[in-house]
Amino acid sequence: MKKNLQYIFVILAAIAITAIACSKGSGDNEGGTPLPPSSCASTPAKFSSDINPIIQSNCASSSGCHGNGSSNGPGALTTFNQIKNAASAIRSAVVSKRMPLGGSLTDAQIQSIACWADNGALNN
Repeated sequence: MKKNLQYIFVILAAIAITAIACSKGSGDNEGGTPLPPSSCASTPAKFSSDINPIIQSNCASSSGCHGNGSSNGPGALTTFNQIKNAASAIRSAVVSKRMPLGGSLTDAQIQSIACWADNGALNN
């Protein structure tokens, strides 16, 4: 009887672990998170005029979490290289609306970041 209970427990634990593991990846596959409705063809996001101002005012400002010396998430997001290196993580975080903490971005800002990252995170 005790052996049967252990067997049932192991089976239930395996099912639970499998269910949890499968649910973690749904909808967020390394930058593959669905975009808000729109097309990147109609959203020609540029780093200098579109992306950098969003990042600096919402993420790297004095009230943000990713200023100089930050060790939060991808670290500081104050230079182009830092932002480019974190483009996929930034995209995923803003599309899923996990970031910015304590704030929010408009759908247009989210679309701009996602399209910029999807188009190679260029310094344009």
